[in-house]
Amino acid sequence: MLKGLDPRLNADVLHTLMAMGHGDTIVIADTNFPATSVAKSTVLGRPLMMSNLTTAEAVQAILSVLPLDTFVDDFAMRMEVVGMPAELPEVQREVQVEIDKAEGRPRPLVGVERFAFYELAKSSYAVIVSGERRFYGCIVLRKGVIGPDA
Repeated sequence: MLKGLDPRLNADVLHTLMAMGHGDTIVIADTNFPATSVAKSTVLGRPLMMSNLTTAEAVQAILSVLPLDTFVDDFAMRMEVVGMPAELPEVQREVQVEIDKAEGRPRPLVGVERFAFYELAKSSYAVIVSGERRFYGCIVLRKGVIGPDA
């Protein structure tokens, strides 16, 4: 254990978040996501696990240390519901709450069609598998920057 760090962040996840650069993306996926096959194409090359958490809990822990990109509209993306792209399932509404809290203002998730989401995930830095069993618990976060001290 370390002081000041969310204990839900394991060493592998912390190392990965630290290694990412500005603009790099990370996927937080539900248990049904094809994490192993998709992760083979990522920078890290293997999935990471946060299997004791829901997607929103994993996002909350990650956002305790990861700044979101403020220079782009696609700072946070969600997998769209097939046939109902505007629908926001409960799991995604929970994630939206965590993003808004972290940002201090509303910043809506950007919807990405299911198969486009898989392709986007392949170009990410890493894939984290949560313990989320609800459908569409799949999110992409884009790392921002921390400015110099004043």
